[in-house]
Amino acid sequence: MKISTQLLFDRAAEQMSLVQNKLADSQAHLAQGKQIIKPSDAPDQAAVIQRLKTVMSRQESFQSSMVTLRSRLENEDTTLKSASDLLVRAKEIAVHAANDTLSPINRKALGKEMQAVRDQLLSLANAKDNNGNFLFAGSRSRKPAFDAPTPGESPVYQGDQTKMTVMVGEQRSIPTNRTGTDAFVSLNRPGPTAGSVQGVSFFKVMDDLVAGIDSSDGVAMQRGVDEMTSLLNGMSLAHADIGTDMNVVEQQTSVIEDTILNLKTNLSTVEDLDYASAITKMNQQMLSLEAAQSSFSKISQLSLFNYLK
Repeated sequence: MKISTQLLFDRAAEQMSLVQNKLADSQAHLAQGKQIIKPSDAPDQAAVIQRLKTVMSRQESFQSSMVTLRSRLENEDTTLKSASDLLVRAKEIAVHAANDTLSPINRKALGKEMQAVRDQLLSLANAKDNNGNFLFAGSRSRKPAFDAPTPGESPVYQGDQTKMTVMVGEQRSIPTNRTGTDAFVSLNRPGPTAGSVQGVSFFKVMDDLVAGIDSSDGVAMQRGVDEMTSLLNGMSLAHADIGTDMNVVEQQTSVIEDTILNLKTNLSTVEDLDYASAITKMNQQMLSLEAAQSSFSKISQLSLFNYLK
């Protein structure tokens, strides 16, 4: 094999180019702080990183849903707490109005207060969430949950019975709404014939009680006292249901936060650069490059004629 000056130059240049490429890769890794920059650097490791990022993205989506859900549940909780307080006051008014010692004029005053309570309850039944949707209208959230079919009639439920849910985990969902009839319940009254019953809406009960107090109707007032208890019990159950959902949200939020933390830790292990090792490796490569450049500088001054002198 003939050894020429050109061969020596080529090998030296090839060696320097190899070291320079490795040094450039190390500098790029340090600049980005990542173990791999492109999938071809380590296909198996790149696949693991992509899988972890996909799972983490989904968990972050669940976390975002939990924030929205918590806000809605807090709105429902506040609304039904206020409604429950109003119903307690309504029952107190009904009990007071049913007292035989009151005069019709005194009952008229109580009837006005009862009307005000009823109107405030209607306002709460048609409360909206932060997005302007009616809280208790089911899937018909752009229209008021309760409205009068015709002027002068008692408001009735205009929404539907759709129960919506949101995914908060790979295998878990939580209800996002309560329908109007869940909280502002209807009642059954004895019908006109023996043994029959008829359904009466929440606000029909309220309106009948207001009318009974105004007219000093003892039967209507006593019935109203009993029915206020039933309305309050129904609302208390709906309020308790919200409390249960809020507890589930808190628990699931904690689970998701722990999951995301673990995913971030695992992702950091396979993706983030060990700066101490990387800097040490880069310094070694720089020394190798300096040595190769020094060797090439000396070799470049030589030719085979030097050996013939």
